[in-house]
Amino acid sequence: MKLQYERRWREIVGPLERRPATGGGSLECLIGNTPLVELRSVTSGLPPGVRVFGKAEWTNPGGSVKDRAARAMIRQGERLGLLNRTKTLIDATSGNTGIAYAMLCAARGYRCTLAIPANAGPERKRMLAILGAELILTDPLEGGTDEAQRVVRDIVAARPDRYYYPDQYNNDANWRAHYDGTGPEIWRQTLRGITHFVAGLGTTGTFVGTARKLKELNGAITCVSFQPDSPLHGLEGLKHLSTARVPGIYDPSLADRHESIGTEEAYRMARRLAREEGLFVGVSAAAGVAVALRIASELEQGTVVTIFPDGGNRYLADRFWSAS
Repeated sequence: MKLQYERRWREIVGPLERRPATGGGSLECLIGNTPLVELRSVTSGLPPGVRVFGKAEWTNPGGSVKDRAARAMIRQGERLGLLNRTKTLIDATSGNTGIAYAMLCAARGYRCTLAIPANAGPERKRMLAILGAELILTDPLEGGTDEAQRVVRDIVAARPDRYYYPDQYNNDANWRAHYDGTGPEIWRQTLRGITHFVAGLGTTGTFVGTARKLKELNGAITCVSFQPDSPLHGLEGLKHLSTARVPGIYDPSLADRHESIGTEEAYRMARRLAREEGLFVGVSAAAGVAVALRIASELEQGTVVTIFPDGGNRYLADRFWSAS
């Protein structure tokens, strides 16, 4: 029975682990249909009926889950007549959405200006510059991306005719990208067998859109959100919502359970995933695995899926990699 299940799994999941070969297409065609990766080493103590998967969003062309939302918001701007070659796309970012914006704007011939905290990783800032984005470095001590959002709003208010401001924290196209894409993909890839979904809260779009879709498909799926356990944390892309500006798209009613995660716990898991699973992922992905294992340890049967928002190459300068 298990062999039959495994064969069926490969029949369904196998094609989704690769973009379909075509005679050509746009950069945007490479966004989505990312693979599920099963964890086998860090899950060794779990019951045999419990499986844990991560959705490998670093395989998107911009290297992160944010490619999905950036594409949706750019298309929305074009559809509504708010974005054209006379306008500059502007938004606040901690890095990944900005990289996705810059990549897609370069491909479509738009100018791109991004406000980003000055303490963002050097890898992300360099990638943004290479892709042609103009950077506005904001004071991280004034509230991280909250301050970046304030700066952008002031700029747009002064020259509304010059900018298209998608406002990723308050734009429904953000969560809709995951409602239409990420959620259905996970449903298909697990053969409708997902029992638990785990995702972190930043803009909250990934959790809100995916959870909303999964609950429509099967109301018994448990959706678990998590955030840093302190406002002073090192989990890039995640927000401590109790002390930060809560995104307008956030819907707390979608979470059946809320968890918190410490920075050091996520760092330890990132090192374990690299050394035990061969998965070089970012710290928010590692945090998701740590929370997913917490949930999985309480189960006798189940399929737990979390998101790997990006790869570890955007965090190479972080010192925690060399710790024992």
